[in-house]
This record gives sequence, structure tokens and C-alpha cells, in this order.
Amino acid sequence: MTKRQWADRTRGERRRTVAMSLLRSAAVVAALLAAYYLAPLDRPLDVGTGLRFLLGLGALAVIVPWQVRGILAADNPWLRTVQVVGIGLPLLLVLFASTYIIIAANVPDAFTEPLSRTDGLYFTMTVFATVGFGDITPRTELARIIVTVQMAVGLIAVGVVAKVLFGAARISSTQRSQVARRLDDEPDE
Repeated sequence: MTKRQWADRTRGERRRTVAMSLLRSAAVVAALLAAYYLAPLDRPLDVGTGLRFLLGLGALAVIVPWQVRGILAADNPWLRTVQVVGIGLPLLLVLFASTYIIIAANVPDAFTEPLSRTDGLYFTMTVFATVGFGDITPRTELARIIVTVQMAVGLIAVGVVAKVLFGAARISSTQRSQVARRLDDEPDE
């Protein structure tokens, strides 16, 4: 089957494409969560842990420009943007949750209570959503530094990255509309 432009697809084809895209994103997030719950996070808290954390943040920072290029070239830039955000944010949150679990396992007083994997995700979400219920709080300097980094990265992710990704989708969509209008305006031979 040849690749057809979004506008040339039937309504049913567009619905199937959207459904498959959402299913693919949900499957990736489910696999990510399964990996989080199954990963051996009982490693020591050392320089290697910090390097892996920084490497994870760096990888996410590299992925954003790469995904912007993909959005600009996508047949449906809006759908591609939703996929990128739908997978990228959970990836970011799991990175922080994993870090909190490693810290809690190695520094028992790092948080006001011991953290299970679910507690790590819960705490990460409350920090990201700026809800901060107060039931789990960081008590050590290391835990507070990582929470502060998460707050800053969260603001960047929501503000700058979302603006860049959705801006790329808008630009691509506008360019596609202009090209389509020019083609429609050309006289038939």
C-alpha cells in the first residue's frame, strides 16, 4: 500500500490511523511501566547512578530536536506531536521515579517514608503536577536537589518543549495547507 497524504485518506482510514497511533503510544507506555516495575533498581547510590541519571536527561534533551524534525516531516504533524508528548512525558517521569527509588533504598531517611515503586511514581507525579500533598517529602539534601531538578525540568518540559513541539506541528500544518492551496489554485491543463 502506498503512503497517502492525510487529506486524501477516507474518514475511516484517518480514524484507524489515529486509533493505531494511540494504541502504539499506550503500548510503549505500558512497556515502559513494566520495565520500571521489573528493573533491578536495588543498585548502590554512587557516581554511576548520577551519571546514568544525567545520561537519561541528556538523552531526552537530544530526542526533542530529533522529534521536531520528525514532526515537521510527518504526514499528520498533530498526531505525531501527541505521540511524542504521550511517550516522552511518561519516560521523563519514570526516569525521576527510578532515581527516587534508588535514593530511598540507599538513604533510608531521604524521604518521610520508605518508597515502593508505586510510591516513587506517585511522588514523581505530585511533584510534576505541582500538587505536593505533603504526605511524602524529601528530607535529605540529595533528595531535595533531585526534586528541585525535577521541578525545573518539569517546567521546561511543559513550557519550552511543549511550545517547540506544538509549534513545529503548527508550522508543518500551515506549510501543508499553503502547498495544498497553491496546487488547488493552479489551472488545469
